[in-house]
Amino acid sequence: MPPTDASTDAGTTPVAEPGDPSAPAEPARDPEQSENSDCQDTLDLRLPDELLALIAEQDESGTTRPGPDIADLLDDVGEWGPVTTASGVFQLVPARIERDLALISRWMNDPAVAAFWELAGPDDVTEHHLRPQVEGDGRSVPCLGVLDGTPMSYWEVYRADLDPLARHYPARPHDTGIHLLIGGVAHRGRGLGTTLLRAVADLVLDHRPQCARVVAEPDLRNTPSVSAFLSAGFRFSAEVDLPDKRAALMVRDRALRAVL
Repeated sequence: MPPTDASTDAGTTPVAEPGDPSAPAEPARDPEQSENSDCQDTLDLRLPDELLALIAEQDESGTTRPGPDIADLLDDVGEWGPVTTASGVFQLVPARIERDLALISRWMNDPAVAAFWELAGPDDVTEHHLRPQVEGDGRSVPCLGVLDGTPMSYWEVYRADLDPLARHYPARPHDTGIHLLIGGVAHRGRGLGTTLLRAVADLVLDHRPQCARVVAEPDLRNTPSVSAFLSAGFRFSAEVDLPDKRAALMVRDRALRAVL
């Protein structure tokens, strides 16, 4: 189950998919990882055999052999580059544990963030959340959000259609989810979350041509977060009962991009 949303403008915000009571049971979790870790569920879901076989076709140098471009499940997030927003130049930079762990762990220990992500504690708590993503198959990419050269937010861009949460809503191939937390208090409460959510959703749609929708599932009680998504061009799709919260399923449709 992904972390409860960390409000964009009131202190935090994440993302993923909602609920079908007939869905199969959740897969077994690694006891060393936080049971509320979003990446844990994403990484525990078994990929189809055909997809695993294609990924296995990488050669020893790590480059993909000619054929379908499936080895990079998120179309190379690290190469999406910077974008200019009303608040400054913004870029997603894939996280590196040796470089970024201390900073991300400090953000996770901020009470406003910890209340939703539940990753407070020593650095190894955050490391257990990050490492499976950083060293995984690429279906979830943790990133720093860098604004005018300053790391100020944490993001997870992931394949919602390959996440167990896809069992709980009518997922479509290449649906892409996002989670977000604003790291610094100075960046909260002034509409920056809305600006960055729109920017990142646009990046996804610009660089993932097969993706028709960007999705998110903030806690329904987190009114500032839901409001930020709405202001960023997401539409409210449904209320969904998840194991740890009642969520608002938010969807940004490529087809409605010009009007929302």
